[in-house]
Amino acid sequence: QVQLVESGGGLVQAGGSLRLSCAASGLTFGSYAMGWYRQAPGKERELVAAISTGRNTDYAISVKGRFTISRDNAKNTVYLQMNSLRPEDTAVYYCAAARTASIVTRRNAYDYWGQGTQVTVSS
Repeated sequence: QVQLVESGGGLVQAGGSLRLSCAASGLTFGSYAMGWYRQAPGKERELVAAISTGRNTDYAISVKGRFTISRDNAKNTVYLQMNSLRPEDTAVYYCAAARTASIVTRRNAYDYWGQGTQVTVSS
């Protein structure tokens, strides 16, 4: 059974940093492209960052230069380092896994999802 478990969310002041982790089990992690999405109240779930099996990356324009996605295949974990956080980054953050090597940017192309972790940025 595939499980994706996010951690590292919390409350932080604007300008602060957080690092989210997503631990995967039940799949051959190195064969999966990974992504981080977020969903704020009343809004659609949106892509934040994505990483291929070869560690190519892609970012939403709103987070480019502030967030960094990375993966550690030995630990079956994908990370999202978030710096210079803004109140508009407040959302539930989800990680997702897609059974492909390339970067995946379409939400419905992901095969597995975690339960999410709340990130709240105060002004």
